[in-house]
Amino acid sequence: MNDGSERKELQSVHQERDLGVIVTSNLKSTSQCVKSASTARRVIGMVRRAFRKLDISDFRLIYKTYIRRHLGFCIKTWSPHYIKDNEVLENVQKVATKLVPKLRKFSYSTRLRMLGITSPKERRVRGDMIEVYKLMTGKEQISPGQFFTPAGAHYKSRGHDKKLTKARPRLDIRKYFFSQKVVNRWNG
Repeated sequence: MNDGSERKELQSVHQERDLGVIVTSNLKSTSQCVKSASTARRVIGMVRRAFRKLDISDFRLIYKTYIRRHLGFCIKTWSPHYIKDNEVLENVQKVATKLVPKLRKFSYSTRLRMLGITSPKERRVRGDMIEVYKLMTGKEQISPGQFFTPAGAHYKSRGHDKKLTKARPRLDIRKYFFSQKVVNRWNG
C-alpha cells in the first residue's frame, strides 16, 4: 500500500509525441521529418506491391490521397527549415514519382512538371502565402496584429499597401517562426 509519502523522481525526456507531432527539447523538426518520411516510404512500398503499372492520372490520385498526406501532416506546426530535413522529404517524393514506369527516364523536375505536382517546399511556401493573405484581408477571425507589424508609410511607395515589418530575432527558432519567415516573400 502506498500512502503517498513515497516520492519518485521524474525522468527527463528529450522528445515527446503529442497528437502525432514529435516535439524535441531543442525544438528541431528532424525527428518529425524522419518519421513522416518513413511512414510515406511504407505507403509507397504498399502502392508498389498493389499496382504493377500506374499511369499519370492514377498516380496523381494515389499520391495525393495516400502519400502526400504523410509528408504534409501538421506541416504548419513543425515546418522544416534545415536543408537536410527538406531533402529527406524531397527524396520521398523523388522515389514516389518513379512509380510511373514511363516517367522513370526523366529528371525529377521534369517528372514533377509532367505529373502536375509541386515539390514539398514549394507547397509549404504556397500554403504560407495563402495563410498570410487570409490573415491580412480579414478572412480569418484573427487579428493580423497578433502575428505581424504593418510597415510604415515609407515602405508603401511600391507594391501593395499591406507590407509588413520584419523584426530582428535573436534566436534561430524565432527566425524560422511563421510570422518571421513569410515577411520577405509577402512584401515581394
